[in-house]
Amino acid sequence: MSSCLENKRYKMMKVKEDEYIPDVEDTFPEEDPFVHKLSYENIYNEVFDEKYPYLDNSWKWKIGHVWALFRFHFICKWFNPLYFGMRYEGKNNIKKHKKDLENGAVTVCNHAYRWDFISVWGASGKLRIWYPAWADNFQTRDRDNMRHSCGIPVPKSMSAMKKFNEAFDTLHERKEWFHVFPEECRWNNYKPLRPFRKGAFIFAYKYKMPILPMVIVYRERTGLYKLFNKKEPLYTCRVGEPIFPNLDLPRKEAVDELRDRVHAKMCEMAGIIENPWPSVQPNDKG
Repeated sequence: MSSCLENKRYKMMKVKEDEYIPDVEDTFPEEDPFVHKLSYENIYNEVFDEKYPYLDNSWKWKIGHVWALFRFHFICKWFNPLYFGMRYEGKNNIKKHKKDLENGAVTVCNHAYRWDFISVWGASGKLRIWYPAWADNFQTRDRDNMRHSCGIPVPKSMSAMKKFNEAFDTLHERKEWFHVFPEECRWNNYKPLRPFRKGAFIFAYKYKMPILPMVIVYRERTGLYKLFNKKEPLYTCRVGEPIFPNLDLPRKEAVDELRDRVHAKMCEMAGIIENPWPSVQPNDKG
């Protein structure tokens, strides 16, 4: 297979001297940053209309949620550093800005490996973080994991979207935290930052919440870690300082300006000097 280092975007990228770039065997797309590279078999037939419980208060959900919290906060807490070598940098930024984050925040991160959300969750120190997710993923074997870990599917119809928005309105009233992967889809072990969709920044402007940027970066797999997996690198989650929307600007301008600032900051956090993708894909309305 081809090396990712031969990819057009990788050749355009410049990083700091000590920043590790994993040489993975993958032919990443070079023109469309929103290609869904991963696919799973659909085994459910959920209908995401205005009757769907976007905020589920049933006992069945609550029991599943408690089980998810146990698995992710206890089992995954030790497995993530053991198998993936997960380390955290900058978690003190959350403590330092505790007052700024007390009414909620929107965490964002590059979508880099299967457990990246678990890493964000662990970095936040929160019991739970709610997140919107691609509805098609709720038709796969991951459905229950996503639902019980506070995932909410993004519907397509206007009537269903109203219920989706009402769910997040309620969560914001509770001062809950939200998470969004602004790159939309996961490209495993991809180093450049791709363009961002605007959903996270709409949340921040609408609810007057800061964006808390996080970036997954890579380390060479060495020593005993090679016993578990020789193909994937080790991971570090870097946590930045909160970035606030400019509420003096009109909504569209504020969202676009915030997206640009966050993308630039995350490139800096990732050790990228020249990123090969812009912060927004031309003609993107998402």
